[in-house]
Amino acid sequence: MTALDSDLVSVALRDPLALVAWPVPHWEELIRQGRRADLLSRFAVALKDAGLLEMVPVAPRMHLEAALVVAQAQEDAVRREVGHIYKAVGPIGVDIVLLKGAAYLVGGLPAAKGRVFTDVDILVPKRALPEVEAALMQHGWATTHHNPYDQRYYRQWMHELPPLRHVTRATVLDVHHAILPETARSKPDSGKLLAASVPAASDARFRVLAPPDMVLHSATHLFHNEELSHGLRDLADLDSLLRDFGVRSGFWEELTQRASELGLTRPLYYGLRYAIRMLGTPVPREVLTAIDIGHPSRLLRPLMDALFLRALRPDHPSAAGPLTPLARQALYVRAHWLRMPPHLLAYHLIRKAFRREEQDAH
Repeated sequence: MTALDSDLVSVALRDPLALVAWPVPHWEELIRQGRRADLLSRFAVALKDAGLLEMVPVAPRMHLEAALVVAQAQEDAVRREVGHIYKAVGPIGVDIVLLKGAAYLVGGLPAAKGRVFTDVDILVPKRALPEVEAALMQHGWATTHHNPYDQRYYRQWMHELPPLRHVTRATVLDVHHAILPETARSKPDSGKLLAASVPAASDARFRVLAPPDMVLHSATHLFHNEELSHGLRDLADLDSLLRDFGVRSGFWEELTQRASELGLTRPLYYGLRYAIRMLGTPVPREVLTAIDIGHPSRLLRPLMDALFLRALRPDHPSAAGPLTPLARQALYVRAHWLRMPPHLLAYHLIRKAFRREEQDAH
């Protein structure tokens, strides 16, 4: 590690076993950055699994041990929550496809180890949304975003219902019918994703996306997202999925073919590019050539590097540079540009601006 490596989280993710040799000042910075990036427990799990946690200096080790307790509590909570979801939705005969963190956990994947969860995401057929929503509401989930415009925004234009919050447990559930909005330029076929889904390894009541689709969803979620404060955690998820699935026979060929079939070569290109550059993810050279059809123009590529390599750092002042806020703002605008056609985007931003003025006035 050099003095220029202000993003200590990426350094630690590349080689977590080297952490035991770090001096206490580096540990202090890593603890701060890792907590903001929701990745502290991931280091803790890696060191515990390697039998090295006891070699960490006492003060940072206390933070790591606390992170392990939080991670275990969250894992238990998510397992209980998906049980509640099945109790509500299972009887109506709709397959429940878990997404993101819940999928990694119930699917028995290494990406779930030490992961911090904020909500549970599921994917169901669009035609089943009314029935699924009604079943969930009967079991205590209530819609959020009560403003009529917000309801229209989600139900008419987006790829999910307004987030549902349980009235007693306060847990949040996102019910998706697609992985990108209805108004987005890219429209991956949800039917293909659902048809290729497989039973979850640790609980056959649920399904998860097939390995290539899971990687593509991870990359698409990250590189179409307007909020990148947890971007490094999402990139770490992608890194873990690629390391896990990458040793399976035929995976890389299936991944590139599936990206072309679903029209997701661009987010896959970005996902592989920045996973390699920031986390050292092992990707075969021929795969990079195969997904080259997804790369931006030669003029655009340096700009995207400048933006993403800043915005994907931990959301902490010690990891940020003077241009980091500008990079995140530019990618916020880009995400909305990808999400909506120009006329709809202008209308949406104007509505948000007026609402912000109304809130400030009160």
